[in-house]
Amino acid sequence: MTFSSKWGKVSVQKKPFPAPAGEQNKSVQESVREMKNAQKPPAGEDYRERSLSIHGLVCARCGRAFDDSKRNLLTVHHKDGNHHNNPADGSNWENLCVYCHEDIHSRGVLAEYLGSDSSGREFSIVYEDKSAEECSSVMADKLRKALQKGKPG
Repeated sequence: MTFSSKWGKVSVQKKPFPAPAGEQNKSVQESVREMKNAQKPPAGEDYRERSLSIHGLVCARCGRAFDDSKRNLLTVHHKDGNHHNNPADGSNWENLCVYCHEDIHSRGVLAEYLGSDSSGREFSIVYEDKSAEECSSVMADKLRKALQKGKPG
C-alpha cells in the first residue's frame, strides 16, 4: 500500500501474522470455545449460583422476590467485603437486587468521602445543624445547602 503526500511517498507492507505452532488448522469455533473455557471460574468459585440456591431468589434488603426469568437482577453481596471469603454454608453472602447492592456500596463510598468511621451498611445520612467552621468538607456543605433549600420557609 502506498500513500503520497506533499513530502513524498510512504510505503507500507503488511506481513502475515504467523499462527503459533500446532494452531494453524484450528477452526474459529474451536478458538472461541477455548477462550470461553479459559474465562470460566475454577471449580468451587461459582458462589453466585450456590448463594441463590441457599438463600433463594429474594433480596435480603428490600424483600422483593424474583422469578427465574429475572434472576439476573440478583447479585451476591459479601457481608465482610472480602470476595475471597466464600464459606460453603453461605454465611458471608446475602442476595441483593442490583438496586439495593448499588445503594449499599454507594453509601460506603459516601461515608468514606465524608470521613465517617461507620460501615456502608449501617451508615445513614442525617442532617445535623453545624456551623460552617465545624464542617470542612465541600460535599457536606453542598448537602447542607441542598437540604436547606428544601425546607419550607
